[in-house]
Amino acid sequence: MKPIIATDANFDKVIEQSDLPVLVDFSAHWCPPCRAMEPVMEQLDEELNRKALVLQIDVDTNPATTARFGVRKLPTFLFFDKRKPVTKIIGPHPKQH
Repeated sequence: MKPIIATDANFDKVIEQSDLPVLVDFSAHWCPPCRAMEPVMEQLDEELNRKALVLQIDVDTNPATTARFGVRKLPTFLFFDKRKPVTKIIGPHPKQH
C-alpha cells in the first residue's frame, strides 16, 4: 500500500476525521533521503493498517501546511494523536525508530 497523499486543501479534514493516530511524512521528490524512506513508509502503512493512518505531503506543492508545522528539513515526520501533533522526528531513520 501507499500512504495517503495529503495537500494543503485536505490536510485538516483528514486529520480531523481520523479516529486513529496519524503519521505524516513531509517530503519532496528531489530529496534523496526522502526517496530512501519511501519503502519504509509503505511498509509502515501496511503494518499499521487499522492502527494508524500514514500520510505523505509534498512540501513543494503544499507550502501552507509545511510552514504551519515549521518543517525546515527533510524528511520530517510528525505524529498526531487525538488530532494534535505530539512528536516530530527530523531526518531519515530505520523503521523501528
